[in-house]
Amino acid sequence: MSHEEIHESNAQLYGSWRFFARNSVAGEVLDLPEVSIASSNVSWSMMNAAFLPAPVETEEALERAATTAARHLAPKGRGWMLALCEDQVPPRLRGRAGELFAPHGLKLSMVATGMVAERLTPSLRPQPVMELRQARDSRGRCDLADVNSRCYDVPIPTGREAFDVPGLFQGDGKGFVGYRHGEAATSAAVIRVDGVAYISMVATLPSHRQLGCAEAIMRHALTEAERAWGIQRTVLHATPAGLPVYLRLGYRPVTRFHFYMAEPARDR
Repeated sequence: MSHEEIHESNAQLYGSWRFFARNSVAGEVLDLPEVSIASSNVSWSMMNAAFLPAPVETEEALERAATTAARHLAPKGRGWMLALCEDQVPPRLRGRAGELFAPHGLKLSMVATGMVAERLTPSLRPQPVMELRQARDSRGRCDLADVNSRCYDVPIPTGREAFDVPGLFQGDGKGFVGYRHGEAATSAAVIRVDGVAYISMVATLPSHRQLGCAEAIMRHALTEAERAWGIQRTVLHATPAGLPVYLRLGYRPVTRFHFYMAEPARDR
């Protein structure tokens, strides 16, 4: 890994959330000295996010980032997230992050691996039989949202509020759904961020896993991105469950992110 790729992984994560926020119905983007905010202002906590704009070296700086984010996001009453890149804080401070964030209701929810691939490796196995469709209308957007909602244990209306939004899947954003046996089984989205194809919303329902569905929908999404934008380089942030799939596809780890979540005010 290199400092350039660590920076790229951070920039791609924030850039994709900026895209979601700017194309959402009530989204907002705010760049402050202490923290950068890209919030869709929806019920899905992960979509209301704060990021460190640069590495920090002291507890005071990390506390200021969390306090500034909470001051802006918490009064809205929705859940929210603070994303912390391991390479933006020294190890001694990283170990204290949970304690420093706790007064704001933030708890570690997920660790994701930032990954990059110059291009995908060739497929080594037959792809499952699926109908692959681009999410061009409300039905397609809802199918994409529903797959992700069911995989992440989020209420269906919450997912649709966040992602049944035309602006998210046009222009620099494209969403795709794979259908098996008449059911929306898998999904992926690709966003053009600074000349790189950022992959997100990769999810497959449990009854359709271990068949290569995620690989198939990702390959299709990136093929369409290359056709439309001429882009091969791709970045993503992998959950532990998705990491083996992405390694097979040719992605390599660059850094890791800790996602701290604060529940909605009514749930605290």
